Amino acid sequence: MVRRRIFRLSLPSRTLVLGERTLVMGVLNVTPDSFFDGGFYPDVESAVARALEMERAGADILDIGGESTRPGSLGISAEEELQRIEPVLAALGGKLKIPISIDTQKRLVAERAVASGAEIINDISALRSDSELAEVARKHRLPIILMHMRGTPRTMQKRPFARNVLRDASAGLRAAVARARRAGLKREQLILDPGIGFGKSFRQNYELLAHLDRLARLGYPLLVGTSRKTFIGATVAQALLRAQSFASRKKSETSIAPPSDRRWGTAASVTAAILGGAHIVRVHDVAEMIHVARVADAVLAAR
Repeated sequence: MVRRRIFRLSLPSRTLVLGERTLVMGVLNVTPDSFFDGGFYPDVESAVARALEMERAGADILDIGGESTRPGSLGISAEEELQRIEPVLAALGGKLKIPISIDTQKRLVAERAVASGAEIINDISALRSDSELAEVARKHRLPIILMHMRGTPRTMQKRPFARNVLRDASAGLRAAVARARRAGLKREQLILDPGIGFGKSFRQNYELLAHLDRLARLGYPLLVGTSRKTFIGATVAQALLRAQSFASRKKSETSIAPPSDRRWGTAASVTAAILGGAHIVRVHDVAEMIHVARVADAVLAAR
């Protein structure tokens, strides 16, 4: 367990204190093809209802994304991404009281989302896909989340994994910070994300969780997103296999539990992230993970 540093994150509407308790970021993917909730919210009404439900459940931040970044995904145009998110942002105006984060790699999308009320930028490419994204954060003085990823969503699980994932993630995040600083962003605008599941093997995801304190030494707030990811599905499947007969086990020993069966594995990974120093956890199941976060926070406070 680590003692989290306290940070203050300035947004246009408020200041968020990071580290006194874990902040829970709820995921709202308005996409047809995201790995877990793609197609769950096919119209504006269902997306808005889900956003308000997460707020009532205790979410501190809502992260809206209009482009799937699951392994193998090819990406979409800024215009298509905007067609998905702008109606939802417009409908949420005046209804949602928690801040909105926009999950995008594109300057144009971020600029329009900010005009519609978004106050945080979440860039999985860490300014590698579109360097001009930094100008949006600089101009509007917004926080930006910089995530570590090897390659792109299309290639990240096909290219060789790093020999030393901690060294690779640390070096990648340092490089991301350097890009942001060269673009004129201040230290206090930056949040780092180790990129669980993005270009890492199953084992490497666990290594990052087990040694998250080393990334905390970089001196920035940490966001961790493990929610229902495939490495959890692989572990859950192995647990299920042990309860089956040997014959059945041989037939399905490479199986992976579907995303719908990964909630409680996610709870364990969220606990590990918090005890390792995460300031923000990004989750699909807000109501359940709020309970997980509060108990993990109580363990941290008791030390």
